[in-house]
Amino acid sequence: MTIGPRFRRARNAALVLGAWVTLAAGSLIASVAPQARAATQSVCDIYASGGTPCVAAHSSTRALYAAYDGPLYQVRRASDSATTNIYPLSAGGVANAATQNSFCSGTTCVITEIFDQSGNGNNLTDAPAGGAAGGPDGLASATAAPVTVEGQSAYGVYIASGDGYRDDSTRNIATGNNAEGEYDVLDGTHYNGGCCFDYGNAETNNDDDGAGTMEAIYFGNIKVWGYGTGNGPWIMADMENGLYSGGNAGYNANDPTTSYRFTTAMVEGNSSNQFALLGGNAQSGSLSTDYSGTRPSGYYPMKKQGAIILGIGGDNSNGADGTFYEGAMTSGYPSASTEAAVQANIVAAGYSTSGSGGGGGTGATGPITSGVNSSACVDLANASATDGNKIQLYTCDNVPAAQSWTLASDGSIQIDGGCMDITGAQCH
Repeated sequence: MTIGPRFRRARNAALVLGAWVTLAAGSLIASVAPQARAATQSVCDIYASGGTPCVAAHSSTRALYAAYDGPLYQVRRASDSATTNIYPLSAGGVANAATQNSFCSGTTCVITEIFDQSGNGNNLTDAPAGGAAGGPDGLASATAAPVTVEGQSAYGVYIASGDGYRDDSTRNIATGNNAEGEYDVLDGTHYNGGCCFDYGNAETNNDDDGAGTMEAIYFGNIKVWGYGTGNGPWIMADMENGLYSGGNAGYNANDPTTSYRFTTAMVEGNSSNQFALLGGNAQSGSLSTDYSGTRPSGYYPMKKQGAIILGIGGDNSNGADGTFYEGAMTSGYPSASTEAAVQANIVAAGYSTSGSGGGGGTGATGPITSGVNSSACVDLANASATDGNKIQLYTCDNVPAAQSWTLASDGSIQIDGGCMDITGAQCH
């Protein structure tokens, strides 16, 4: 497959502001969104049809089987420590965000458990201490990553530095040199250079047990072990004692910077001396094969142990940031046609930031309608970085510094008597 172009994060303030207004307006009408349709086939049905069934399937946004109607994840609210499970709106459907919005209204919520939809019971819970960091780790804010899937509001898993999930006692996950495939959908603009934003196979004892004891998807821009072209982020394979962007340690020119707002990332490991990296835009187009070939020296045969991690490294290295929407692990090495069909299903799910969720910020349940600049620009698209009604600030163009702003009834941004309209016009 040819390697398609990869897009960098836009820095134009006007477009950012306009996009956020759409998000805020959508939040106001989320309660009257059309009823969700049931899925006819989802990613794990596709993997099963290809002879490589899912042995773990995790998502806070939607069911990964057409017939799945069990819980997707659990949230706990700060006001009384009560918990509730969030289910899909219907079998095979999108998460019922209204349940979370109601349960978390007036307080904050964290995600305490992400349920395995495969039937193997490989649920992800708070990661314990490991060789690299104490524990238990922090838990992701339940409201920090609003998103729209199939036209319905949902929430991703927003991992901040110090957060992490794990299951050390799993069923049917690949061990030793057995083959597996892994994919996830994540926010390609939310990353850092900390170790390690991973999803996949890890050690069962939370320690670094040496080369080949892990096989997980890594996403970020750390360059300590491996990296690709540009400034990152890169999709790489965390195989313990190394992040690999190809068959060699360090730099591999064929692994491109990948920063789609919604990014599909895949790592495949065969029982032969082969692994592969694939990536693409989760909103459109096909996958690119960034690497397919022999493993690095010292990584064959593999010594996989079969734990599952999310947002951390195998030894609980928990300094990374990232946002996870969905992912799965398979038994066996998926074919190219299977992975292409999985990508098509992800694209058809219609991941979008417009009309998302029930509000931005830590614990907010409605759109943010006011704030004060203290720097050069308000990044309204990054509403998850808010503190109450104050917006995290970044440098960008065309917005006056140290100005207050409000969201007007006509949907425009009012900035100290000036205006930023929803089409992305200059302040005037």
